[in-house]
Amino acid sequence: MRPTSDIQPSPFIYLASQSPRRRELLAQIGVRYELLLPDDAEAAEALEVERLGESPRDYVVRVCQAKAEAAVTRLAAGPARRAPILTADTTVTIDGAILGKPADAAHAADMLARLAGREHEVLTAIAVGSEEGVRSALSISKVWFAAMSPAQIDAYVASGEPFGKAGAYGIQGRAGGFVERIEGSYSGIMGLPLFETASLLRAAHVEF
Repeated sequence: MRPTSDIQPSPFIYLASQSPRRRELLAQIGVRYELLLPDDAEAAEALEVERLGESPRDYVVRVCQAKAEAAVTRLAAGPARRAPILTADTTVTIDGAILGKPADAAHAADMLARLAGREHEVLTAIAVGSEEGVRSALSISKVWFAAMSPAQIDAYVASGEPFGKAGAYGIQGRAGGFVERIEGSYSGIMGLPLFETASLLRAAHVEF
């Protein structure tokens, strides 16, 4: 680790995520980025396997930090110029259970039926890897869903929007019509809490 005084500000970061929503949110606060995606040899799914007895909060932080460490190793092994790396991971939790991305339409419908008419938490962990190590933060938000009829759930699943999203919904899309209220970070529920992200990037000497 180099002394802080020797570290030059970075004009950009690497984003180790395929989420278009995270790209939009970074652009919103003026952060310049390049994508740093895993190669085919990396078993990204293996990082997301739940461990016995692991709490949802511990789970999302561990997965995010593991992604950051893998990305730092990937960058160091290649010819690309060095810059801080941002990773993020989002999960939805209700009744102590972790609701990740739905495997199929039936799985998505089951998740939405579980969330309908109830309160749940959205946990988004972020990590920034740089020459000073890996810094991380956790955003915790509460979401209250209105009741949803089976027909409404089926129509939402048929829209295709639930797929690729933790908890089988995206608050910025059609599901927003079923969200009665939230407590916490709207951008965190989308997948990248902007306040925490900006704070970590400033600590990593990123210019924006």
